[in-house]
Amino acid sequence: MSIKKSILGFVFLITMAMSLKAQVKVGFEISFIEPQAHYAEIEMNISGVAAKNYVDVKMPVWTPGSYLVREFSKSVEGFGAEVSGKEVKSEKVSKNTWRVYNNKANSVKVKYRVYAFEISVRTAFIDASHAFLSSASIFMYPAGHLNAPSTLKINLWGNWNKISTGLEPVAGQANTFYAKDFDILFDSPIEVGTQDVFEFTASGVRHEVAMVGGGNYDKEKLKVDMAKIVEEGTKIFGVNPNKYYVFIVHNYNTGSGGLEHLNSTVLGASRNGYTNPARYKGFLDLVAHEYFHLWNVKRMRPVALGPFDYENENYTTNLWVSEGFTSYYENKLMLRAGHTKIEDFVNSLTGAIGTVMNTPGAKANSAAASSFDAWINGAYRPNENSRNTFVSYYAKGEVVGMLMDIEIAHATKGAKSLDDVMKAMYEKNMKEGKGYTDAEFKAMVEKIAGISFTDFWAKYVTGTHPIEFEKYFAMAGIKSVNNKAGQSIPTFGATVGRGVSGPASMAGAARVIVGGVTRGSGAWNGGVNVNDEIISIDGVAPEANIDRMSVISSKKVGDVVKVIVQRDGLRHELEVKLTANENVELRSSIMEDASELQKAVRNRWMGI
Repeated sequence: MSIKKSILGFVFLITMAMSLKAQVKVGFEISFIEPQAHYAEIEMNISGVAAKNYVDVKMPVWTPGSYLVREFSKSVEGFGAEVSGKEVKSEKVSKNTWRVYNNKANSVKVKYRVYAFEISVRTAFIDASHAFLSSASIFMYPAGHLNAPSTLKINLWGNWNKISTGLEPVAGQANTFYAKDFDILFDSPIEVGTQDVFEFTASGVRHEVAMVGGGNYDKEKLKVDMAKIVEEGTKIFGVNPNKYYVFIVHNYNTGSGGLEHLNSTVLGASRNGYTNPARYKGFLDLVAHEYFHLWNVKRMRPVALGPFDYENENYTTNLWVSEGFTSYYENKLMLRAGHTKIEDFVNSLTGAIGTVMNTPGAKANSAAASSFDAWINGAYRPNENSRNTFVSYYAKGEVVGMLMDIEIAHATKGAKSLDDVMKAMYEKNMKEGKGYTDAEFKAMVEKIAGISFTDFWAKYVTGTHPIEFEKYFAMAGIKSVNNKAGQSIPTFGATVGRGVSGPASMAGAARVIVGGVTRGSGAWNGGVNVNDEIISIDGVAPEANIDRMSVISSKKVGDVVKVIVQRDGLRHELEVKLTANENVELRSSIMEDASELQKAVRNRWMGI
């Protein structure tokens, strides 16, 4: 056989193997036999599998956008499999993998149940009123075939009559949907029930709003106000990549949170909060945040966030851009949409700076490090010491975004802003079909700004440099001051909460329990522990705000107080040397005598 024929034969075999792999198809059918008990029944038909003795099916361990391994397989019950109508052997071979011995048959049917009773925007919940399917926690996939297409048929239960999802409907087949691959399926939440649905069109895109749980919302007002946010976001990027978008809104007595998806989002809201101005603004803030994700992270994304590994953590140092910048841009969208005033915009960002500066962990944890450790740190797994060791990549990223935005506008004398960076990165990523690295993002910032950002990166991205808020605000014609600058105010250094009454408490009052101790404070150095019950401070019964007690406020920094605590049934007498309260209290105002350059920077930064 010639070398040429051998090569052709090898290419043919490879082509055939790829063809066989591409032929794998999956059909799901989901039913609700006992929704009141929070169960869904799933039938999974896999066809086109290779002629092997077994096929493995897997359940994701996390869902994109929520950086925590949630072990969705823990809710799976009753797994079984059939080939040609006959039961075949199956076994669980890892925490999220089931092996089906199909005896080389190219088709196999899998059946299992999922228990769904966790209320959040990222987990499935089913009861007699509705079913919310967070797809990564419901559907399995055949190992090695994440690129396989799938269909999903949903059998309605009881009086359920509506399905809201961004999945593509299958023509001619009722309640049946299509996903070209599992990335699409896992990124498409599904609401099934009797939700109140209304629509609006903005930026040429049809938007569905599915309201679950009732509420005092005004549909016509929401249509107008949400459309303004959509249009302002689209202006930044010059394009809206969707033809159809779905807002699934879960209205609870008290609800919050959101999770972004490719052409949909899930929001948590308070059902009776829509007539409260502050709560209504909060809801629109959430809409702005999650909608901005349509571009930032769902398409313009860090290189580590797609294609996804659904079995392990997906590490990136860039969540300060993906999440933090999105928090920042919700402010800009709200301002540009006319939902907030300039003064409120400035005050909101001033508050964001104060939040970061008053977080002890900001001195120990950089924006990049916080992003990388999202899977294990204080965002999803906080403990009593998280505030000393961790700063939120949401909060720090929001501040970094603002500083970077002003720096770019200042360097270009008001000609460019962070908007130009986001648009350019979006276009670059969409053209190249891949995510960006930290170095690539920095290079684009420098290209747009025309200056080096190496020092900026070292200070605010990979470092923990104090925020130079006065300098940056001044660039935009805003005066910002720390009202506590130069003061020496004593602090105890511990936060407390009220516990239940007990025999150890004084005069039957509620117990005062330590909830957190600030690193380097008097309480920290003096040995006060979390969960200690404070019995007295210099013989005075404690109050809920210790620093406001006269026994503390009347003293000076460096004074010592005697503290009696009860710990594990034993009393301890401690000496606490009061330290200075380093928290800032920032106030900002727009300069009436701003220079033309400051005005140009401010106008470009705000975009109004």
